[in-house]
Amino acid sequence: MSSSARPPDAALSAHGLVKRYSGGVTAVDGLDLVLPSATVLTLLGPNGAGKTTTVEICEGFLRPDAGQVRVLGLDPVSQPDALRARIGVMPQGGGAYPGVRAAEMLRVIAACAAHPLPVDWLLDVLGLTSCARTPFKRLSGGQQQRLALACAVVGRPELVFLDEPTAGLDPQSRRLVWEMISALRRDGVSVLLTTHLMDEAEALSDQVVIIDNGKVVAQGSPAALTARSGEQQLRFRARPGMDLDALARALPPGYQAEEPMAGSYLVRGQMDPKVLSVVTSWCADQGVLADEVRVARRSLEDVFLDLTGRELRS
Repeated sequence: MSSSARPPDAALSAHGLVKRYSGGVTAVDGLDLVLPSATVLTLLGPNGAGKTTTVEICEGFLRPDAGQVRVLGLDPVSQPDALRARIGVMPQGGGAYPGVRAAEMLRVIAACAAHPLPVDWLLDVLGLTSCARTPFKRLSGGQQQRLALACAVVGRPELVFLDEPTAGLDPQSRRLVWEMISALRRDGVSVLLTTHLMDEAEALSDQVVIIDNGKVVAQGSPAALTARSGEQQLRFRARPGMDLDALARALPPGYQAEEPMAGSYLVRGQMDPKVLSVVTSWCADQGVLADEVRVARRSLEDVFLDLTGRELRS
């Protein structure tokens, strides 16, 4: 991709990325990606889809076998030092020496930045002041995650790579990380996020890119992706194990009914009062009252499973 072909406001752009490993495994297969400045882009994909490899290429830790990538206008392969001074990276697992104390680790990273954020302020914002003198190996999993996030942002980066930033966090810590990501975007920082949490992707993302087998299979805003098919859903709770065949016969052609979890029912298709009446009458015929009845659009999880398959992958 020539410089003239790159979007002028893109924090990151990649074209035709390919990465192969020994054994004939193609982890990334002709992937294109554009992250506009001051936005949050989330990569979604099953295990082994190529997410981590794509991110590591963009960070400069892996060299692609083909294709081009520019991050903040720089080539991660030939200009790694210039790039790393302008980005923040939050890897899975924290990436710290087990014996280093939390505040000590953050101060070392801050000392490498030209204009770092105040360390004590950042420790306070992320709820780490009480464990500032605790060795990394003795921090809880949530504390380690929050410290890794602090290390990624302390240098005031222009672009932050966040790999599963809320994995294993309790609800309070997770909300704290969400607020930090939203604040980064408001401050003009670009964020490339990977997550397996669909509600996280819907809540935080300006754009979502779904990849499978190393290729982009869908992209767009969460609202655009979930609205694309026009399908709606009727969800309700009732006694487990009711006769879905009878409901399918009563519904108009083209509608689908299932019980994805015991006692939780789902009807797919365009919803109107007639369909709602069919469902409630079916429940009445079986002597039950439908509970928590709601009509909603398809979720991002539905889109993801439709595109990548519903089977479990190793």
